[in-house]
Amino acid sequence: MNATLRAVDHTAANAPAPDPDAGTRQRVLQIIAAAGPVSAAELAAQLDLAPAGIRRHLGVLEVTDQIAVHDAANGPKGRGRPARRYVVTNRGQSALSHRYSELATQALRFLAETAGAQAVQGFAEQRVRELEERHAEAVAAAGPDVAARVRVLADGLAADGYAATARPAPGGAAMQLCQGHCPVQDVAHEFPQLCEAEARAFSRLLGVHVQRLSTLAGGGHVCTTNIPLSNVPQTNTSAHPVLSVEGHQA
Repeated sequence: MNATLRAVDHTAANAPAPDPDAGTRQRVLQIIAAAGPVSAAELAAQLDLAPAGIRRHLGVLEVTDQIAVHDAANGPKGRGRPARRYVVTNRGQSALSHRYSELATQALRFLAETAGAQAVQGFAEQRVRELEERHAEAVAAAGPDVAARVRVLADGLAADGYAATARPAPGGAAMQLCQGHCPVQDVAHEFPQLCEAEARAFSRLLGVHVQRLSTLAGGGHVCTTNIPLSNVPQTNTSAHPVLSVEGHQA
């Protein structure tokens, strides 16, 4: 008994101390997922942290490959050195949730092999049907204004854990629904039917044709859906979303 107690005490004494900054770093990661690309100054302002403090958190997240500096080579040019802006990496996405992606991928492979591609498509539609039903009432209550509907849908998806935001698109004729986190990202890389079904669900909820610009599964740092601010119904709900600008077709 004494030997056992000594072993327990030795293990406890040598266990790593809890990281008091872990909660703040997780919050930094969540904000980058939702709002990225985002600068250190913007993060510091949102979290009410000193610049030195936010730089310390960003340094740890960079070293552990959970965030990376966004490549803005094709962005607008200006005077001086542009501020470093951060996005979440694949490893950072994994840190945001507990996922059983390998098991889910194996299950869908089995479904495809035994029941065919239509069965996978049916599963994808069933999955988004639940999402659609969950948000239909709130979106409908926002009225006919497309921008208002997009904002309500983004709020609902954020509550679901998708780190979703709604942003005006350049030119003001459209909104962009951005999802900084996807719980099925790894699975959707092999089975893009999941992304395609989600885009069709957004079309039905919002009452307009939507266009997928990028997906996390396709290599983008965020899932971006472009939504025109005109009440033109989606007439072809079976059409696949367009080619991603940040990866393969979603």
